[in-house]
Amino acid sequence: MNEDTKVRIAEFDPKVCSYWLVSGIVTMTLIVVGIPFLPFWIVLGLIFTKRYLASMECVLTSKMLKIKKGIFTRIEKTIPLEKVTDMGMVQGPIMRMFDLHTLTVETAGQSGQGALVSLTGIIDPKGFREAVLAQRDAVSASPPPAASGHSSSKSENDDSILEEIRDALLRIEKGLKD
Repeated sequence: MNEDTKVRIAEFDPKVCSYWLVSGIVTMTLIVVGIPFLPFWIVLGLIFTKRYLASMECVLTSKMLKIKKGIFTRIEKTIPLEKVTDMGMVQGPIMRMFDLHTLTVETAGQSGQGALVSLTGIIDPKGFREAVLAQRDAVSASPPPAASGHSSSKSENDDSILEEIRDALLRIEKGLKD
């Protein structure tokens, strides 16, 4: 398989727009100061949540996870599967109301706290998570391709290099003693 072979394409549940609207309403109500802004949030939220959902894309290929999202600031991430350490599933109380999950992707070498990427509203999140982890395991299990076709001479080269290093260290040691 080459890098562009699509294994699975994530589909997003339209209920995620309602979840984002309700979450904003609850937050604005709880902070009290946001209550006067609720009508603006509802009108703008109806417009922008649908546009944001339409911009979301997540594709699992044979070797990587490709993610695109955003309206004003477009975010595109390509995550090699061998770097994926974990895919978490998060479901808060409002998400349970809408039967939604957030999938989080964590990678080796990732800086900072939290997930590298989070995706809310994927249809069949458990199945998608299992597909990503299975593909990651398949990529990790396959042997890396030979770089230049002379892999048998590679071990001979490694041995000769190690012998040269040993000899150099012996010369340095002898020079320090003298």
